[in-house]
Amino acid sequence: MEEAAAAAGAPPPGAAAAAAAGAEPSPEAAAPAPRRLLALLGAKLCTWHILKTIILGQMLSLFICGTAVTSQYLAEKYQVNTPMFQSFINYTLLLLVYTTMLAFRTGGDSLWQILKQRWWKYILLGVADVEANYMIVKAYQYTTLTSVQLLDCFGIPVLMALSWFILRARYRLIHFLGVAVCLLGVGTMVGADILAGRQDSEGSDVVIGDVLVLLGASLYAISNVSEEYIVKNLSRVEFLGMVGLFGTIVSGLQLAIVEHREITRIQWNWKVALLFTVFALCMFGLYSFMPVVIKVTSATSVNLGILTADLYSLFFGLFLFYYKFSGLYILSFVIIMVGFILYCSTPTLTAEPTALPQPNSTGLDNAALKLEEGESETPAITVQFTRGETVAVRTD
Repeated sequence: MEEAAAAAGAPPPGAAAAAAAGAEPSPEAAAPAPRRLLALLGAKLCTWHILKTIILGQMLSLFICGTAVTSQYLAEKYQVNTPMFQSFINYTLLLLVYTTMLAFRTGGDSLWQILKQRWWKYILLGVADVEANYMIVKAYQYTTLTSVQLLDCFGIPVLMALSWFILRARYRLIHFLGVAVCLLGVGTMVGADILAGRQDSEGSDVVIGDVLVLLGASLYAISNVSEEYIVKNLSRVEFLGMVGLFGTIVSGLQLAIVEHREITRIQWNWKVALLFTVFALCMFGLYSFMPVVIKVTSATSVNLGILTADLYSLFFGLFLFYYKFSGLYILSFVIIMVGFILYCSTPTLTAEPTALPQPNSTGLDNAALKLEEGESETPAITVQFTRGETVAVRTD
């Protein structure tokens, strides 16, 4: 019977049973599904672009950490509080290096041509950058560390909004999710500060301090969006040269007004000079390196990446200032990095500029224009020879 069935083309009973059994998914076939999901996530998240972005962002964080640690060491050990003087040194270094490079250029991107075409824009950019640095540092005298850390994050949504309208960046859901996770990490870090007892002072005027932080964060956002636009459309040297030129002028004037007495009180020695030098080199490295990172990524991703700078400062503070350690610091670092990776896992889109609609009809002006063009054109003459040696002349 089985031979007859095989000859007729029907499967034998054993084969039918095997087929029926094979219709049900086996545990071996169902097991690789989670592994495939993990492999898909790994292929999306573990890429060279994301790894490079993480490394570059943490290098910027270390530069910021260097400026924070040296400033705090100057304030606590030597009673030196001169944020504007320290910024003036950085802008002067930018002036000597990058503005000098622009001065030796010729053609359309020379220093004279840039000043002639865009001088007032760079004045505004210089004012925004100088005052952003000053306001954030000044806010520590009025409000608490918690307020500064939390309200400083206000610059990230401002930066995203400015990027949306000015740079025409378009975000996806995963970008907002990444930002939310990063802000959760900042909240964890602030909670760790409170538990570790770092809130020693409530500040002399919390409202003034909070307003200074919000204004400083907004000015930082304006400066970063301008930096991204200039770096990606013009050049890195132009941005740094112009910021160095006008930043030196603005910070020098403000220094002469608000900090001349503090400078005269500095008790100079080799340790103080070394701390000023380290601060200036870290700030100069931050300003010189940030345009490179922004050109590879974006201003928003850079600001998310440098949220870890406070954590690096805290880790150094464990040895220099004898801070209390909390496991929440490690947790907050991990949360911030997870949010940063989520944000960088998917590139943002750029909206195309809207094209102007073309007129459907010629209209009176266009018709008159065409009539004038037709009258000015020389008529074309075609000469044809036909049989019988008759000449036909036709004018188009």
